Amino acid sequence: MTHTLLAAAPMGVAMHPGWGPGFGWWFLLIPLFWILVFALLFALLGRRWRRSEPPWAIANSPGRSAETTLAERYAKGDIDETEYRARLEVIRTNNPGQR
Repeated sequence: MTHTLLAAAPMGVAMHPGWGPGFGWWFLLIPLFWILVFALLFALLGRRWRRSEPPWAIANSPGRSAETTLAERYAKGDIDETEYRARLEVIRTNNPGQR
């Protein structure tokens, strides 16, 4: 009787005792899917992390935001170059760790 069961199996389906039909290459899809998901997450989060400053660096640099504000005012034309340079020197003098 076992001979007739094996002969009745369709072509291309591997019969393993106790395992049923073989999976073929389908068993690779699940690990490949998760590898792809993790690779995308690491790529996106790593890129985002490299592009932005850490939150503690922004919070501890009041002189940097003052310099940015001063540069924006100079770019708008609110102050001239001599006033810009004088104020920039005052900001940098009061924040010696910022350079």
